[in-house]
Amino acid sequence: MLDELKKIGLSENEARVYLALLELGSETAQEIAKKAGVKRATTYVQLDALMKMGLVTSFEKGLPAGKAKKKSYFRAEDPEHLIKIAEREKKVARERESALEEILPGLGKLYLSAGERPRVRFFDGVEGLKTMQAEFLKSGAELVESFSSADDVAKIFPKFGEEYEPQKIKRKIQSKVIYTSANGSFLKEVDMIALRESRYIPPDEFPVSCDISIYKNTVSISVLRGKIFGILVEGEEIAKSMRSFFKLAWEAAEKYKKI
Repeated sequence: MLDELKKIGLSENEARVYLALLELGSETAQEIAKKAGVKRATTYVQLDALMKMGLVTSFEKGLPAGKAKKKSYFRAEDPEHLIKIAEREKKVARERESALEEILPGLGKLYLSAGERPRVRFFDGVEGLKTMQAEFLKSGAELVESFSSADDVAKIFPKFGEEYEPQKIKRKIQSKVIYTSANGSFLKEVDMIALRESRYIPPDEFPVSCDISIYKNTVSISVLRGKIFGILVEGEEIAKSMRSFFKLAWEAAEKYKKI
């Protein structure tokens, strides 16, 4: 019953103390602590909380003759009081919901007034990169511009051309890619089918071990050697700046088109 009591609003220690008292009937804090498996000092705190809820009452009981002091005892009240606690929790939840509805528009204005906040997410391993690919395909992007190491992509995703490219083509996503490969310029042979423009740059002059893509307001970075991981950065100004760098590189790559 411990978990059920926690669900209606009691802490774990409160629930332990209350259950112990239900079994004991009435006892001192010391005996309650032993039964509940809770430290004595903590038991006093829980008893005080339970008394405020109306689940526990206290009374004093005289000690044997010859001892003037009285000892405090505690008694568990009828579990029917738990219904009141559950009702109070519902009331608090309704009040919180009402308060949230009231302040949410103002909070939204404060959020927007601070300007755009770039959103950064990290993805681990090959499966993480596959998740990034899936998000791109669902993004509704019409164009993606990329820097890529074709050889590294082929090593990590040997079925890239069979599984990923057809999905991209199906969604009619155009692409422009600047790539390196030890095999030289080879993508142009299938550029038209892949809805792609490509420009090759030699890997000895431009060593690349990452795939960097820009689409919509997102920059996607996939690290393809060593520890494999990916980063998605969502921010309009960042994406805009990366597009400018890509345009500069695209124009510079023109001189290698005959290689």
